[in-house]
Amino acid sequence: MTTWMRRAALVLTGAAAVGIAGCGDEDDYANAPRPPAPIVITAAITGDGITVSPSKFGAGPISLIVSNQTETSQQVTLETSDTSSGPGLTQSTGPINPRDTATLRADVDEGTYTVSVAADAIKSATVRVGAERPSAQNELLQP
Repeated sequence: MTTWMRRAALVLTGAAAVGIAGCGDEDDYANAPRPPAPIVITAAITGDGITVSPSKFGAGPISLIVSNQTETSQQVTLETSDTSSGPGLTQSTGPINPRDTATLRADVDEGTYTVSVAADAIKSATVRVGAERPSAQNELLQP
């Protein structure tokens, strides 16, 4: 065997040893389930009030897409209605121009939420969030 062949065999043996050593025990790997897949909730602001669809869904990540159908800029706020167990959630969009849309992303827990604007003449909407939606652990083509 030539010196070159011995060196090649030694390098291959070393690479195999490192590869085998990298295969550790899988018991120490925490394979926590993924959160639920995000869902899209829509809302429309009109002169009479805010409508949200669907108004009942399970807890988890959401994208609230809001359409402003009024003649003035509006800023939408999503907040927890019951704050007895803690500070709750309060998130707002930036100003939404007339005939424009905005997206608000949130991870909502079980409970009741209010979707409102600052204008007193526009009635707020109530959203009910139930138990957490199923995990997206084995869902293909998830973002």
